[in-house]
Amino acid sequence: MGAPGVTAAVILGGGRARRLDGADKAAVEVAGGPLVDRVYAAVRPCDPVIAVGPATLARAGLRVVREEPPWSGPAAAVAAGVAALPADAAADAETWLLACDLPRAGELVALVGVIPIPRDADAVVATDGDGRMQWLAGRYRIAALRRALSTRGSFDGVSMRDLLAPLRLTPVPVGDAALDLDTWDAIADYRRNEKEGS
Repeated sequence: MGAPGVTAAVILGGGRARRLDGADKAAVEVAGGPLVDRVYAAVRPCDPVIAVGPATLARAGLRVVREEPPWSGPAAAVAAGVAALPADAAADAETWLLACDLPRAGELVALVGVIPIPRDADAVVATDGDGRMQWLAGRYRIAALRRALSTRGSFDGVSMRDLLAPLRLTPVPVGDAALDLDTWDAIADYRRNEKEGS
């Protein structure tokens, strides 16, 4: 995993997937298995691993929790996931925040995992090939996430941009390793490229 402070992972898999016509994004099959399983494999060394979303996310060795209310957005899911982490985590403890739709999660975790969070920062977060920050593809100090979450009474409909605005994020360019599959066209392109590369 590279970074010795990493002890946990929070995987977000409970969105409505409107751009997938409401399909269960985590269950979409790529490379012969559910998309979320690629993310789980990338964080297998972590403890604990918390999945946020429906019961279909359950696998051996991880805990599933649900955002309140269900379908209330990624900020609410982050709040539920962080609340499920050990309350007595060390001051320098870190957690991954990862979306369930990262088919190259193993590559992403390898690239970001070797970058220490700078002393004056709260997280290292992947940026894609266009330089866009991928908030749900990063490693965060748990204490910093708890501070950001404590400033809000409700998370329903809160964007990740607004939730993380108080944090100091260090970008880590990872190019295509940050690819996410949130449309049917993106899934079709990924499957086609995967088949051509095999």
